[in-house]
Amino acid sequence: MMNDYVSAFIVGGLICVIAQILIDKTKFTPARILVSFVTLGVILGALNIYDVVIRFGKAGATIPLPGFGYTLAKSTIKEVNEKGLIGAFTGGIKGAAGGITAAIFFGYVAALLFDPKTKK
Repeated sequence: MMNDYVSAFIVGGLICVIAQILIDKTKFTPARILVSFVTLGVILGALNIYDVVIRFGKAGATIPLPGFGYTLAKSTIKEVNEKGLIGAFTGGIKGAAGGITAAIFFGYVAALLFDPKTKK
């Protein structure tokens, strides 16, 4: 059990370290880094490489942005295998719907509980 926490911390931390290095040492904008991480998750997921990272890092690998890309890739591949070409359009949406719904719901709840302000 404790090893799960440690491995999740290591993998999630490494992903954050890589992002911080990209922010500090390159001229990439945060948006480009985020898109790059999701794209990397899609590519590594499609090649079954990210499966190894998830087996070791568990939530430390599935929660950050590469995990979102992995979810998109795996659910799209599954849907294409089951439904054909139409699965290329529906698979990612079906696979990521729960996470997206949770993010919207909890964001709304946080906005109700706190006093959100626009940045000036």
